[in-house]
Amino acid sequence: MVQTKSAGFNAGVQDYRLTYYTPDYTPKDTDLLACFRMTPQPGVPPEECAAAVAAESSTGTWTTVWTDGLTDLDRYKGRCYNVEPVPGEDNQYFCFVAYPLDLFEEGSVTNVLTSLVGNVFGFKALRALRLEDIRFPVALIKTYQGPPHGITVERDLLNKYGRPLLGCTIKPKLGLSAKNYGRAVYECLRGGLDFTKDDENINSQPFMRWRDRFLFVQEAIEKSQAETNEVKGHYLNVTAGTCEEMLKRAEFAKEIGTPIIMHDFLTGGFTANTTLAKWCRDNGVLLHIHRAMHAVIDRQKNHGIHFRVLAKCLRLSGGDHLHSGTVVGKLEGDRAATLGFVDLMREDYVEEDRSRGVFFTQDYASLPGTMPVASGGIHVWHMPALVEIFGDDSCLQFGGGTLGHPWGNAPGATANRVALEACVQARNEGRSLAREGNDVLREAGKWSPELAAALDLWKEIKFEFDTVDTL
Repeated sequence: MVQTKSAGFNAGVQDYRLTYYTPDYTPKDTDLLACFRMTPQPGVPPEECAAAVAAESSTGTWTTVWTDGLTDLDRYKGRCYNVEPVPGEDNQYFCFVAYPLDLFEEGSVTNVLTSLVGNVFGFKALRALRLEDIRFPVALIKTYQGPPHGITVERDLLNKYGRPLLGCTIKPKLGLSAKNYGRAVYECLRGGLDFTKDDENINSQPFMRWRDRFLFVQEAIEKSQAETNEVKGHYLNVTAGTCEEMLKRAEFAKEIGTPIIMHDFLTGGFTANTTLAKWCRDNGVLLHIHRAMHAVIDRQKNHGIHFRVLAKCLRLSGGDHLHSGTVVGKLEGDRAATLGFVDLMREDYVEEDRSRGVFFTQDYASLPGTMPVASGGIHVWHMPALVEIFGDDSCLQFGGGTLGHPWGNAPGATANRVALEACVQARNEGRSLAREGNDVLREAGKWSPELAAALDLWKEIKFEFDTVDTL
């Protein structure tokens, strides 16, 4: 037997950049591209740090291993192809990495994130690391179902066109009995809202088990529909401790005829969310997505994952609605960045635009869009800005801004509906909501006592704090 002479295995540690920093590389259309904001430890060159990110999120480890010779590393390795300083920041760099398509399982957001934001985020050579954006190649996007129905189909199912949808989160978040909860839902829906909503932490607690809530809420939906001759809905939260329990609750919601259910996609997990989204398409049920836990991940600008990445991943995993902040309410949200990821949620093709935080041109290849939901500390005086910022294909959700009305839930809902209709009409007539929005509301308040009361109650309420996560 003749043995071929081997060049041998060169054991030891070598710089990551010798293998994974390739500034001459031109990304392929089939590559998944990622932009990281990295802060190297003192003394670590940015190119070495960037190469380490590419290595540790793909094929590399801290030392050479003999099994490298059993595969084609040039085919499978991630490549850092560009490093640039972050404007206005000291010792921060944008690192751009191209990953071959074959590194990722088809149709699995879970697998993509396990690679890109796995162990590399604990790497000692990095002081901080943030995933700013991902460009999903069309070849990978075509393996995802995406939203169960999308914006166009939802409007057809609801028979609602030409304006944003209106919603309300039932408050208090916790503690109401199922019957009293249903009463609050009924009052809001009959007052003029399209939807009401479970809050993120309403699941199945001792004070209100899920089955009781579902039944009383559905009774409220059907009663309000009969009185208003409009399609109504309530986001019944099916999030549970196991996927089996989640699907059992979804099946019951379908059985009683509710049009839409809800899931907490981050606390529930992407695997559970994708499972539920596929079920919703198969069963003709809309899916509202809450982003509970997102600020733990995305609020700090130098470490974590930007919300635009979470929004893209949710669109692929599946959701017809997704909470997206308000810009003007009580929750964090830079206007330009919010407009950037709102487009990434609902448009089919979005061009690179650094001024809005969009690092890559993204083609969704006809994947259905996800409707942004503005929710968190908003009231009637915010209505002109919300209509201007989010446009028609959005859901504007007033919790305290409905239930806090001095005359009760139904008048609070009516005030919001009148304010919305007035702003949409003024916009359609060519008036500027930015300049004339307050006048539009005051004019409408002259013939709507419910709106007039709301305008008087919240005229001094503002949430003016500096944004933490800026571009």
